[in-house]
Amino acid sequence: MPVRAKHRRMKTNVITRGMIAAGTGGIALALPLVSATGASAATPAQAPQAAKTAHTAVVPNVQLITYKVVAGDTLSKVAKKYPKSGGWKKLYAANRAVIGDNPSVIRPGLKLTVGTKTLKSTTVSTTANATAAVAKSKATTVTQAAAKTYTNDLDGWIKESLDVMAKAGIPGSYDGIHRNVIRESSGNPNAINNWDSNAAAGIPSKGLLQVIDPTFQAYHVAGTSSNIYDPVANITAACNYAADKYGSIDNVNGAY
Repeated sequence: MPVRAKHRRMKTNVITRGMIAAGTGGIALALPLVSATGASAATPAQAPQAAKTAHTAVVPNVQLITYKVVAGDTLSKVAKKYPKSGGWKKLYAANRAVIGDNPSVIRPGLKLTVGTKTLKSTTVSTTANATAAVAKSKATTVTQAAAKTYTNDLDGWIKESLDVMAKAGIPGSYDGIHRNVIRESSGNPNAINNWDSNAAAGIPSKGLLQVIDPTFQAYHVAGTSSNIYDPVANITAACNYAADKYGSIDNVNGAY
């Protein structure tokens, strides 16, 4: 770097920068005549409104009625024992998964669903449930944001740096960073200047935005690597310095 790069050294006075279930909660049965109905869960967009308008709801406690097949049983016999099952055909349709493809053969020990019964209902606050749904929606959004990934190249390094900078309140744009990176290091995160005045003083400029160690340490952004060659750490520290010195990395168009 030319002699004019001296101003990159740290200044004396460093300025650091700091489900919803608002309806029946019953079990959905395969039996056509006893299928339960329920309200749909609020979507993230609907949940806030639901939280405002919903109050309380009576939630039926539905329990399955089952029958264990014994020797000599047929579907017709079982259907006669439980008339509400709707006859042997409906009984078979509801239990085909356990009976198999032949309704005339049922093995002793099979457990068949023959109906349902409703126990004592409970009253719940749907407003509380709606609020929980909203909180869950927000938590999902945060999780998705936390899971954001970046490509391991100049484009990804700049985008990740911009996200870190946004959280730290450091100004700068993609174009401003990219322009200066290309000029300073041609996009090589391991670049080092061993010939300018800084190098002669024993503190060569390093990394994508050619930062000297004292400046990197003074303007390092919490949460990024302490390695000056780390692309994201180098960019954010340099942009933090540029913001303090020039207002923004976007205002830098030469040695800084």
